[in-house]
Amino acid sequence: MVVLSTRLLSPLWPTLAALCRAVPRHHRGLSSPSGPGHSLNLGGIFPPLATPFSPTQEVDYAQLEGNLRRYASIPFRGLVALGSNGEYPYLAPRERLEVVSCVRRALPRDRLLLAGSGCESTQATIKLTVSMAEAGADVALVVTPCYYRGGMTSAALVQHYTEVADASPIPVVLYSVPANTGLDLPLEAVLTLAQHPNIVGIKDSGGDITRMGLMVHKTRQEDFQVLAGSAGFLLASYALGASGGICALANVLGAPLCQLDRLCREGHWQEARNLQHRLIEPNMAVTRRFGIPGLKKAMEWFGYYGGPCRAPLAPLSPAQVEELRGTFRANGWL
Repeated sequence: MVVLSTRLLSPLWPTLAALCRAVPRHHRGLSSPSGPGHSLNLGGIFPPLATPFSPTQEVDYAQLEGNLRRYASIPFRGLVALGSNGEYPYLAPRERLEVVSCVRRALPRDRLLLAGSGCESTQATIKLTVSMAEAGADVALVVTPCYYRGGMTSAALVQHYTEVADASPIPVVLYSVPANTGLDLPLEAVLTLAQHPNIVGIKDSGGDITRMGLMVHKTRQEDFQVLAGSAGFLLASYALGASGGICALANVLGAPLCQLDRLCREGHWQEARNLQHRLIEPNMAVTRRFGIPGLKKAMEWFGYYGGPCRAPLAPLSPAQVEELRGTFRANGWL
């Protein structure tokens, strides 16, 4: 892939943005916000893939390919490689690129591949984003830098993301996950960044529905989409105009989450509400309660390879496994 320099591309962004907005949008029901057409349709469900490891904690590409074959029958909009559930902080840069290449080879071209490329420095993020594009990613998912959290002001974050988006050969989706980073991407920064023609959306995992509704409302004239970052508030997000969801639970219950997506888009709100209620506790169990070890254990009950996490993440205790199993059973999934 040929990557043009930021200096050459920057003057072209206004023209490119106008061309993008001229592309008609494929409307998908009640949850689609009003406003200009989107140059890239992010509407639908994306599982943030778990990275499989062997018993010796090496990336198990054969098991990854097996999971991808099983996911192929589920109507996902696309897949996310190397999100938080992919244990990306524990992977070497070479492994991260190999995972993206592996997923790209298995993924039909009509399904999007989002790849996590966020690093602590702007320079490293740009370098990895370009490499992810060369490995086959369609979109870069860029988490907020957070190690020097005290210095991550709204202005600093706007500067960081602007430089990344200017240099990226693929569209950028912002990623705010305060549970992991201790940093919520400020609303004013999101609204500023939404005006950049190469920033097409945000995955917001904070769960603040008021904030998400404001994002949708305040960016309705931009080429920008809001994605729910958890299955626990997916219906509420759709009711306020979110375009889709990147949900850990989709690794386990992908078909039900796609069903919830469809029910919301078709306006079957009572059926959607009933289904959403049954997803809340399992979602909490594989995220906040037991995290990635819980997610991987639950995957095994539904025909996928979960396997171990990479240390220092520890496996669940027998008592925790039974609690997790009870949560899925109580909601009718086992």
